[in-house]
Amino acid sequence: MQMTESVYASVTVKPENFYHSFVARPGIIQKIYVKEGDLIKKGQLLMKVAAAQQNFITNNAALTVNKAKDNYLGKTTLLANINDEIALLQKQIVIDSSNYNRQKRLWAQNIGSLSQLEGAALKLELSIGQLETLNKRFKQTELDLKNNYEKSINVLQLEKTATEDFRVKSKIDGKVYAILKEEGELIAQQEVFAQLGSSDQFMLEMSIDEVDIVRVKVEDEVIVSLDAYPAETFGARITKIYPLKEERTQTFTVECVFTQQPPILYAGLSGEANIVLSRREQVLTIPADYLLEENKVMTKTGLVEVETGLQNFEYVEILAGLDTATIIQKVE
Repeated sequence: MQMTESVYASVTVKPENFYHSFVARPGIIQKIYVKEGDLIKKGQLLMKVAAAQQNFITNNAALTVNKAKDNYLGKTTLLANINDEIALLQKQIVIDSSNYNRQKRLWAQNIGSLSQLEGAALKLELSIGQLETLNKRFKQTELDLKNNYEKSINVLQLEKTATEDFRVKSKIDGKVYAILKEEGELIAQQEVFAQLGSSDQFMLEMSIDEVDIVRVKVEDEVIVSLDAYPAETFGARITKIYPLKEERTQTFTVECVFTQQPPILYAGLSGEANIVLSRREQVLTIPADYLLEENKVMTKTGLVEVETGLQNFEYVEILAGLDTATIIQKVE
Protein backbone atom coordinates (compact mmCIF):
# COMPACT_ATOMS: atom_id res chain seq x y z
CA MET A 1 0.00 0.00 0.00
CA GLN A 2 1.00 3.68 -0.26
CA MET A 3 2.19 5.30 2.96
CA THR A 4 1.98 9.07 3.46
CA GLU A 5 3.56 11.00 6.30
CA SER A 6 1.85 14.31 7.01
CA VAL A 7 1.31 17.09 9.53
CA TYR A 8 -2.19 18.11 10.57
CA ALA A 9 -3.34 21.75 10.57
CA SER A 10 -6.59 23.68 10.96
CA VAL A 11 -7.33 26.04 8.07
CA THR A 12 -9.33 29.19 7.40
CA VAL A 13 -10.08 30.62 3.96
CA LYS A 14 -9.05 34.25 3.44
CA PRO A 15 -9.06 36.49 0.36
CA GLU A 16 -5.70 37.27 -1.16
CA ASN A 17 -4.52 40.86 -0.62
CA PHE A 18 -6.72 41.02 2.46
CA TYR A 19 -6.17 44.17 4.50
CA HIS A 20 -7.77 46.51 7.03
CA SER A 21 -8.63 49.97 5.72
CA PHE A 22 -8.30 52.88 8.13
CA VAL A 23 -8.41 56.67 8.16
CA ALA A 24 -5.31 58.78 8.80
CA ARG A 25 -7.18 61.64 10.54
CA PRO A 26 -9.80 61.39 13.30
CA GLY A 27 -13.27 62.90 12.96
CA ILE A 28 -16.94 62.28 12.24
CA ILE A 29 -17.72 59.97 9.32
CA GLN A 30 -19.51 62.20 6.82
CA LYS A 31 -20.22 59.69 4.05
CA ILE A 32 -19.74 55.98 3.32
CA TYR A 33 -19.79 55.29 -0.42
CA VAL A 34 -19.79 51.45 -0.42
CA LYS A 35 -21.55 48.57 1.27
CA GLU A 36 -20.51 45.05 2.22
CA GLY A 37 -20.22 42.79 -0.81
CA ASP A 38 -19.52 45.62 -3.27
CA LEU A 39 -16.85 45.09 -5.90
CA ILE A 40 -14.37 47.96 -5.85
CA LYS A 41 -11.56 49.37 -7.98
CA LYS A 42 -8.13 50.53 -6.88
CA GLY A 43 -8.30 54.21 -5.93
CA GLN A 44 -12.09 54.18 -5.49
CA LEU A 45 -13.38 56.47 -2.72
CA LEU A 46 -14.78 54.41 0.15
CA MET A 47 -15.40 56.87 2.96
CA LYS A 48 -14.97 60.53 3.87
CA VAL A 49 -14.49 62.15 7.27
CA ALA A 50 -15.87 65.65 7.82
CA ALA A 51 -13.02 68.12 7.38
CA ALA A 52 -14.58 71.60 7.48
CA GLN A 53 -11.62 73.23 9.22
CA GLN A 54 -9.13 71.54 6.90
CA ASN A 55 -11.14 72.66 3.85
CA PHE A 56 -11.06 76.23 5.17
CA ILE A 57 -7.27 76.02 5.60
CA THR A 58 -6.85 74.57 2.10
CA ASN A 59 -9.03 77.27 0.54
CA ASN A 60 -7.00 79.97 2.28
CA ALA A 61 -3.81 78.37 1.00
CA ALA A 62 -5.22 78.45 -2.55
CA LEU A 63 -6.04 82.14 -2.17
CA THR A 64 -2.49 82.77 -0.96
CA VAL A 65 -1.12 81.02 -4.07
CA ASN A 66 -3.27 83.18 -6.34
CA LYS A 67 -2.11 86.33 -4.56
CA ALA A 68 1.55 85.30 -4.69
CA LYS A 69 1.22 84.43 -8.38
CA ASP A 70 -0.36 87.78 -9.13
CA ASN A 71 2.40 89.57 -7.22
CA TYR A 72 5.06 87.66 -9.15
CA LEU A 73 3.60 87.36 -12.65
CA GLY A 74 0.74 89.89 -12.80
CA LYS A 75 0.77 93.05 -14.92
CA THR A 76 0.27 95.50 -12.04
CA THR A 77 2.86 94.15 -9.62
CA LEU A 78 5.66 95.63 -7.59
CA LEU A 79 8.07 94.39 -10.25
CA ALA A 80 6.14 96.27 -12.93
CA ASN A 81 6.33 99.45 -10.85
CA ILE A 82 10.07 99.08 -10.39
CA ASN A 83 10.39 98.40 -14.11
CA ASP A 84 8.55 101.63 -14.84
CA GLU A 85 10.93 103.50 -12.53
CA ILE A 86 13.90 101.93 -14.33
CA ALA A 87 12.50 103.00 -17.73
CA LEU A 88 12.02 106.58 -16.52
CA LEU A 89 15.51 106.67 -15.01
CA GLN A 90 17.03 105.32 -18.22
CA LYS A 91 15.38 108.18 -20.08
CA GLN A 92 16.68 110.60 -17.44
CA ILE A 93 20.20 109.23 -17.89
CA VAL A 94 19.96 109.88 -21.63
CA ILE A 95 19.00 113.49 -20.85
CA ASP A 96 21.69 113.88 -18.16
CA SER A 97 24.29 112.36 -20.43
CA SER A 98 23.31 114.77 -23.21
CA ASN A 99 23.51 117.75 -20.81
CA TYR A 100 26.90 116.63 -19.53
CA ASN A 101 28.31 116.21 -23.05
CA ARG A 102 26.94 119.62 -24.05
CA GLN A 103 28.55 121.29 -20.99
CA LYS A 104 31.75 119.45 -21.74
CA ARG A 105 31.85 120.77 -25.31
CA LEU A 106 31.04 124.30 -24.14
CA TRP A 107 33.73 124.18 -21.49
CA ALA A 108 36.21 123.05 -24.15
CA GLN A 109 35.27 126.25 -26.04
CA ASN A 110 35.70 128.35 -22.83
CA ILE A 111 31.93 128.81 -22.69
CA GLY A 112 30.06 128.46 -19.41
CA SER A 113 31.51 127.67 -16.00
CA LEU A 114 33.30 124.76 -14.38
CA SER A 115 30.55 124.51 -11.76
CA GLN A 116 27.98 123.93 -14.50
CA LEU A 117 30.14 121.13 -15.97
CA GLU A 118 30.68 119.55 -12.55
CA GLY A 119 26.95 119.85 -11.77
CA ALA A 120 26.03 118.08 -15.01
CA ALA A 121 28.61 115.35 -14.32
CA LEU A 122 27.34 114.87 -10.76
CA LYS A 123 23.72 114.64 -11.91
CA LEU A 124 24.66 111.99 -14.50
CA GLU A 125 26.63 110.06 -11.89
CA LEU A 126 23.72 110.17 -9.46
CA SER A 127 21.28 108.97 -12.12
CA ILE A 128 23.57 106.03 -13.04
CA GLY A 129 23.92 105.11 -9.35
CA GLN A 130 20.14 105.23 -8.92
CA LEU A 131 19.74 102.94 -11.95
CA GLU A 132 22.18 100.40 -10.49
CA THR A 133 20.27 100.49 -7.19
CA LEU A 134 16.95 100.02 -8.97
CA ASN A 135 18.32 97.09 -10.99
CA LYS A 136 19.52 95.41 -7.78
CA ARG A 137 16.18 96.12 -6.15
CA PHE A 138 14.37 94.60 -9.14
CA LYS A 139 16.42 91.38 -9.01
CA GLN A 140 16.02 91.00 -5.25
CA THR A 141 12.28 91.73 -5.39
CA GLU A 142 11.87 89.28 -8.25
CA LEU A 143 13.70 86.58 -6.26
CA ASP A 144 11.63 87.27 -3.13
CA LEU A 145 8.34 87.18 -5.03
CA LYS A 146 9.33 83.98 -6.85
CA ASN A 147 10.32 82.27 -3.58
CA ASN A 148 7.10 83.41 -1.94
CA TYR A 149 5.08 82.03 -4.86
CA GLU A 150 6.87 78.69 -4.79
CA LYS A 151 6.51 78.44 -1.00
CA SER A 152 2.78 79.14 -1.24
CA ILE A 153 2.45 76.35 -3.83
CA ASN A 154 4.25 73.94 -1.47
CA VAL A 155 1.98 74.92 1.39
CA LEU A 156 -1.08 74.35 -0.79
CA GLN A 157 0.17 70.90 -1.80
CA LEU A 158 0.72 70.01 1.86
CA GLU A 159 -2.78 71.15 2.77
CA LYS A 160 -4.26 69.21 -0.16
CA THR A 161 -2.40 66.13 1.06
CA ALA A 162 -3.78 66.75 4.54
CA THR A 163 -7.26 66.98 3.02
CA GLU A 164 -6.75 63.57 1.38
CA ASP A 165 -6.06 62.15 4.86
CA PHE A 166 -9.78 62.60 5.54
CA ARG A 167 -10.68 60.41 2.55
CA VAL A 168 -10.27 56.61 2.49
CA LYS A 169 -9.62 55.00 -0.90
CA SER A 170 -9.19 51.39 -1.92
CA LYS A 171 -5.65 50.11 -2.42
CA ILE A 172 -6.76 47.20 -4.60
CA ASP A 173 -9.27 45.87 -7.11
CA GLY A 174 -11.42 43.59 -4.99
CA LYS A 175 -14.41 43.32 -2.67
CA VAL A 176 -15.67 44.93 0.54
CA TYR A 177 -15.92 42.09 3.07
CA ALA A 178 -16.90 44.08 6.14
CA ILE A 179 -17.68 47.68 7.12
CA LEU A 180 -17.08 48.28 10.82
CA LYS A 181 -18.36 51.87 11.18
CA GLU A 182 -21.46 53.88 10.31
CA GLU A 183 -22.09 57.38 9.01
CA GLY A 184 -22.15 59.91 11.82
CA GLU A 185 -19.86 57.84 14.06
CA LEU A 186 -16.63 59.19 15.45
CA ILE A 187 -13.60 57.40 14.05
CA ALA A 188 -10.18 57.63 15.68
CA GLN A 189 -6.86 58.00 13.89
CA GLN A 190 -5.67 54.62 12.53
CA GLU A 191 -8.99 53.00 13.56
CA VAL A 192 -10.11 50.25 11.15
CA PHE A 193 -13.02 51.29 8.95
CA ALA A 194 -13.42 48.26 6.66
CA GLN A 195 -11.95 44.91 5.64
CA LEU A 196 -11.08 44.53 1.96
CA GLY A 197 -9.59 41.79 -0.19
CA SER A 198 -9.51 40.10 -3.58
CA SER A 199 -12.91 39.09 -4.94
CA ASP A 200 -11.97 35.81 -6.65
CA GLN A 201 -8.50 34.83 -5.43
CA PHE A 202 -8.26 33.12 -2.04
CA MET A 203 -5.53 31.73 0.20
CA LEU A 204 -5.50 29.48 3.25
CA GLU A 205 -4.25 30.42 6.69
CA MET A 206 -3.16 27.40 8.73
CA SER A 207 -2.30 27.02 12.40
CA ILE A 208 0.43 24.44 13.04
CA ASP A 209 1.50 23.15 16.43
CA GLU A 210 4.97 24.16 17.55
CA VAL A 211 5.93 20.46 17.75
CA ASP A 212 5.38 20.07 14.00
CA ILE A 213 6.46 23.44 12.59
CA VAL A 214 10.11 22.42 12.08
CA ARG A 215 8.98 19.59 9.80
CA VAL A 216 7.25 21.76 7.20
CA LYS A 217 8.71 24.08 4.59
CA VAL A 218 7.68 26.45 1.81
CA GLU A 219 6.37 24.67 -1.33
CA ASP A 220 5.23 21.58 0.62
CA GLU A 221 2.12 19.92 -0.79
CA VAL A 222 -1.09 20.37 1.21
CA ILE A 223 -4.31 18.35 1.01
CA VAL A 224 -7.27 20.47 2.14
CA SER A 225 -10.70 19.42 3.37
CA LEU A 226 -13.28 22.18 3.90
CA ASP A 227 -16.41 21.83 5.99
CA ALA A 228 -18.40 23.37 3.11
CA TYR A 229 -17.23 20.53 0.79
CA PRO A 230 -17.34 17.44 3.07
CA ALA A 231 -16.97 14.89 0.28
CA GLU A 232 -14.04 16.53 -1.53
CA THR A 233 -10.40 17.42 -1.01
CA PHE A 234 -8.41 20.17 -2.71
CA GLY A 235 -4.74 20.70 -3.47
CA ALA A 236 -2.62 23.57 -2.16
CA ARG A 237 1.01 24.46 -1.46
CA ILE A 238 2.73 26.41 1.30
CA THR A 239 3.86 29.92 0.33
CA LYS A 240 4.82 31.49 3.65
CA ILE A 241 5.73 30.45 7.20
CA TYR A 242 5.50 33.16 9.84
CA PRO A 243 8.49 32.90 12.20
CA LEU A 244 6.79 34.14 15.40
CA LYS A 245 4.78 31.77 17.60
CA GLU A 246 1.32 32.81 18.73
CA GLU A 247 1.65 32.60 22.52
CA ARG A 248 -2.06 32.22 23.19
CA THR A 249 -2.50 29.14 21.00
CA GLN A 250 1.12 27.90 20.98
CA THR A 251 0.92 27.59 17.19
CA PHE A 252 2.62 29.07 14.14
CA THR A 253 0.75 30.68 11.24
CA VAL A 254 1.40 29.29 7.77
CA GLU A 255 -0.08 30.53 4.49
CA CYS A 256 -0.73 28.50 1.37
CA VAL A 257 -2.46 28.95 -1.98
CA PHE A 258 -4.78 26.61 -3.80
CA THR A 259 -3.41 24.57 -6.67
CA GLN A 260 -6.94 23.23 -7.11
CA GLN A 261 -9.48 25.82 -5.94
CA PRO A 262 -13.16 25.04 -5.15
CA PRO A 263 -15.68 26.63 -7.52
CA ILE A 264 -17.26 28.82 -4.82
CA LEU A 265 -15.47 30.24 -1.80
CA TYR A 266 -16.29 32.69 0.98
CA ALA A 267 -13.98 34.42 3.39
CA GLY A 268 -13.94 32.63 6.73
CA LEU A 269 -14.71 29.08 5.54
CA SER A 270 -12.89 26.59 7.76
CA GLY A 271 -11.62 23.04 7.58
CA GLU A 272 -8.50 20.99 8.08
CA ALA A 273 -5.43 20.11 6.10
CA ASN A 274 -2.64 17.58 5.92
CA ILE A 275 0.80 18.81 4.90
CA VAL A 276 2.48 16.00 3.00
CA LEU A 277 6.02 15.37 4.26
CA SER A 278 6.76 12.21 2.28
CA ARG A 279 5.17 9.36 0.34
CA ARG A 280 6.23 5.76 -0.16
CA GLU A 281 4.78 3.14 -2.49
CA GLN A 282 4.37 -0.57 -1.82
CA VAL A 283 5.24 -0.52 1.86
CA LEU A 284 4.38 -2.98 4.60
CA THR A 285 2.17 -1.40 7.25
CA ILE A 286 0.29 -2.42 10.36
CA PRO A 287 -2.47 -0.58 12.22
CA ALA A 288 -0.98 1.95 14.60
CA ASP A 289 -2.79 0.52 17.63
CA TYR A 290 -1.06 -2.87 17.12
CA LEU A 291 2.36 -1.34 17.84
CA LEU A 292 3.40 -1.75 21.48
CA GLU A 293 6.01 -0.02 23.59
CA GLU A 294 9.66 -0.39 22.59
CA ASN A 295 8.54 -1.03 19.00
CA LYS A 296 7.23 -4.51 19.67
CA VAL A 297 4.36 -6.42 18.04
CA MET A 298 2.47 -9.43 19.38
CA THR A 299 2.51 -12.43 17.01
CA LYS A 300 1.31 -16.03 17.40
CA THR A 301 4.80 -16.96 18.56
CA GLY A 302 5.18 -14.06 20.99
CA LEU A 303 6.52 -10.50 21.03
CA VAL A 304 8.63 -9.46 18.08
CA GLU A 305 10.70 -6.28 17.92
CA VAL A 306 10.28 -4.36 14.67
CA GLU A 307 11.93 -1.45 12.91
CA THR A 308 9.46 1.28 11.99
CA GLY A 309 9.42 3.95 9.31
CA LEU A 310 6.67 6.40 8.40
CA GLN A 311 3.78 6.73 10.80
CA ASN A 312 0.41 8.48 10.89
CA PHE A 313 -2.71 8.25 13.02
CA GLU A 314 -3.85 5.01 11.36
CA TYR A 315 -0.81 3.08 10.17
CA VAL A 316 2.86 2.40 10.91
CA GLU A 317 5.39 1.40 8.25
CA ILE A 318 7.35 -1.76 9.10
CA LEU A 319 10.89 -1.80 7.73
CA ALA A 320 12.11 -5.02 9.39
CA GLY A 321 10.92 -7.69 11.81
CA LEU A 322 7.72 -8.75 10.01
CA ASP A 323 6.70 -9.90 6.58
CA THR A 324 3.41 -10.28 4.77
CA ALA A 325 2.97 -13.83 6.01
CA THR A 326 3.26 -12.92 9.70
CA ILE A 327 0.03 -12.95 11.66
CA ILE A 328 -0.13 -10.26 14.36
CA GLN A 329 -2.49 -9.83 17.26
CA LYS A 330 -3.87 -6.76 18.98
CA VAL A 331 -3.11 -6.48 22.66
CA GLU A 332 -5.99 -4.92 24.58
